[in-house]
This record gives sequence, structure tokens and C-alpha cells, in this order.
Amino acid sequence: MKPIKLIAGVMTVGFWTLMSRILGFAREILILGLIGPGPVMDAFVAAFRLPNMFRRFFAEGAFNAAFVPMFSKKYEGDEDHLKFARDAMSGLAFVLIILTALAMIFMPALVYATAEGLAGDERFDLAVGYGRVVFPYIFFISLAALLSGVLNSIGRFAAAAAAPVFLNILSILAMVAAYVLGQEAIIWLIWTVPVAGVVQLAIVWVAADRAGIRLIPGRPRWTPDMKLMIVTAVPAALAGGVMQINLLVGQWVASDFDKAISWLYSADRLYQLPLGVVGIAVGIVLLPDLSRRLKAQDDAGGREAFSRAGELSLALTIPSAVALVVIPLPLVSVLFERGLTSREDSEAIAVAVAIYGLGLPSFVLQKVLQPLFFARHDTKSPFRYAAWAMVINAVLAFGLAPIIGWIAPAIATTVAGWVMVAMLALGARGMGEVAKFDPRFYARIWRICLAAFIMGGALWAGFLVLTPWLFADYIRYAALLTLIAVGAISYGIAGQMLGAFSMAELKGIVRRRK
Repeated sequence: MKPIKLIAGVMTVGFWTLMSRILGFAREILILGLIGPGPVMDAFVAAFRLPNMFRRFFAEGAFNAAFVPMFSKKYEGDEDHLKFARDAMSGLAFVLIILTALAMIFMPALVYATAEGLAGDERFDLAVGYGRVVFPYIFFISLAALLSGVLNSIGRFAAAAAAPVFLNILSILAMVAAYVLGQEAIIWLIWTVPVAGVVQLAIVWVAADRAGIRLIPGRPRWTPDMKLMIVTAVPAALAGGVMQINLLVGQWVASDFDKAISWLYSADRLYQLPLGVVGIAVGIVLLPDLSRRLKAQDDAGGREAFSRAGELSLALTIPSAVALVVIPLPLVSVLFERGLTSREDSEAIAVAVAIYGLGLPSFVLQKVLQPLFFARHDTKSPFRYAAWAMVINAVLAFGLAPIIGWIAPAIATTVAGWVMVAMLALGARGMGEVAKFDPRFYARIWRICLAAFIMGGALWAGFLVLTPWLFADYIRYAALLTLIAVGAISYGIAGQMLGAFSMAELKGIVRRRK
């Protein structure tokens, strides 16, 4: 078997995702400072969510769930993987051209369907105008996602993981330039989005070419492989569509409340940091690894990879979730409260961050469990589970909104996340030992939870001591870094003493070749 360095791959993807999320924070800080929660930011969020929604629907969700396992197995079996990839790219490009043209024409209907509460005020026309500028981003980023899937399948993770960094870099440069030149930051920001898509596509295209994967879209061909991929992709597309519907339900409910879209978007950016660094990184690396191990009939290796991915994910995610629940206001205040973002905004965003934090482990576990199904070309089961989760999300979001207001979508998202994990875990029981966590995982998970609980106590104590400095200008940055250091050190010491993990073992596992 052609090996993939699982942990090293996770570290590579995680590092670049961390860089992207850090720069993403800088981007959000500028957006909140220069634009601020309100009509313009609500319109931008509603518009920018459209290409991202369809990207996850077509490319990162459905297409990769079907494409990556098939390409990985063809690559592992020395079959004609290049022809398959070219046919897949040609078909995807054809669909994207049609989708983009239709979206540009029917943008008002799209905005109304995804954020009905914007209709009737200035936000609606702004969102339609912004949407027509940013929507072509989907064409470039979806093709980039396919090429990233190719690179991930052959064990080359760096370029695919690094490419998304450029959206944040270019967005930051654009808004800084607008500020220096005394122009509207939002105009510079929206025109930067499609340009960033071109740059991201160019990066992975060059990387794939250097890896010997030369792909040029041509006339779409209907082959048996394409038929199998579409049959596999349709349920995954529906599943991806369900997850996007969950987001749209939240946006729909939030659009009826002033500033709520901006608040939930900002909270989403904060909890997406650990989710992206850990969960998405693990999912990206685990899917091709499991697919190739199944092709090689390496069940023992598959179980080892699955268990270590779960262990590593939770060792990093559970303390992150505890931190988001225990100290959300200091995090939000230091990161976002400046310029046009007030203390009232920070307090609202912090409430949403804490609720999303309760669901963070479930969002990461989904990324660990779903490859078990996708590697077997089973996309129907995740779709059924996602459909049930969608119903629960919608019932809670719409049902709770009249009672508790704008925060209902965050609660609904968290509950639906845990329901989805429970269904994935139950559905995987029939896959045999390869889909079960090994004894080492169960021996360590309770220690990880206990170490995170101890860390939570240390964070709360540190928060009480540092409160006068956490909300003071300038010194608050040093105070937050001190608080984060308290949490990291307490978790590291507790984890070592309890046997949740070993630093020496972590260093060794990164050096291993498998």
C-alpha cells in the first residue's frame, strides 16, 4: 500500500488551517471595526454565504465525498486515475458555469429565499448587489476544491491547505488599502472575493501539475465512472444541502432581529477556529487514508488510523470547547470589540460562542465518523442522518425564536450536531471492528475530559484575577495571552499527570512514516 502519513498530514493541514483561521480573525476584526454589526455587514454576510453554501454543496461536500474515495482507490490500484480526474473536472466546470449564470440572473430570489427578513429594507438591495459580485467565487473555489482532493489523495496536503490563506490575506490588504485611501472598505472587500478565488485555483493547479497531475477541463463525458460518481454524489449533495439548510434556517430566523446575522456570523468565526484546525484537518486526511486501506484490505491499519484520529481530535477539541464556554466574553472582547463594534455586541456574540462551544466536539466527531461511510461509497446513510438533524434544527430554531429570540439558531445548531453524531455512531456499528475505537481510545478519553475540566477551573480562576485588565485598553491583549497560557499549561500538566497523552509520544508519532 502507498502510505499516507496520517498524523503528519493532520499536522500539515492543521498548521495551514490555523494560519488561515488566524488571518481570518484579522479579517473579521477589520470587518467588525471598519464596517461593524448592522445593515451593511448583514448584507455582506448574506451575500458571501451564497457562494460558500453552494461550494460546500457541490464541491467540498458532495463532489469530494464521491470523488476522493474513487480517485484514491484508482491511484492505489494503478488504474487510469488521470482520465477519471479530467472527466470529473470537466463535468464539474460545466455544472458550475450554468449555476453561476442562473445565480446572477435570479440573485434577488436567492437572497429572498435565504434571508427573507432582509426584504423590505436597505439590506436586501445591498445583499443582491454584493451577491452578484461575489458569486463567481464558486466557480474558481470549486475547481480548486477538486484539485485539492487530488493532492490530498496522493498524500500532498501542503498546497491544498495553504491556498485558502490567500482569501484572508487579500481581504485584509484590500480593507487596509480602503482605509488608508479613505474609501469604503465593503466595496474593496467584495471585489476581492472573486480575485481570491482565481489565486486559490492557480496555487493548487500549479501544485497538481508539479505532482504530475495535469488536468485541463474539456468536453464533459458520460462514462461508467462518472455515472457511479454521480450516483454516489447525489445523496452526499443532499446531505451537504441539509447542512447548508441548517445554516440558512439560522440566517432566516436571525434576519428578523437587528444585528443578529452579524452576531451569529462572528460567533461562528470564533468556534470555527478549532473546528477547522482539528476536525476538518482530520477529515481531509482520514478519508483518502481509509479509502486506500479498504482497497488494500488493511482493516487493522484502518482501525488504528480511525482511533488515533478520534483520540487526537478530542484531545485538542474538548479543551477548546471548555475554553469557549468558560471565557467567551474575554475572547470576543479582545478580538472583536473596537471601532464600530460595541460592548453590547461583544456580550451578544459571547453568548452565541458559549452555546456553539457546547456543540464543538460534536462537529469535530462528525468529521471523524463520516469518512467511515464515504470510504465505502455509502453517502445515503449520512444523508438520512443529516435529514433528521435538519428537522430537529428547524423545529428548535423556529420554535424557540419567539420565546428566547435571536439566540435560538445557535441552540438548535448545537443540539442537531449531537443528534447527528449519535446517528453516525449507531449507523457505523455494522461495519465491524474497523469502525470501532480501540481500547486505548476509551482508556484515554475520560482522562482527556478530566484534564479539560481541571483546565476549565484554572481558566475561571484566572479570569476572576485578570478581570480588571481583560477589559482595559492595550493591556487587555497581554491579559488574554496570560489567560490562554494559564489554560494551556494547566491542561498540559493535568493531561500528563492523568495519562491523557504523552508529549514524548506525540513527538514520536509525528516522526513515524505511517
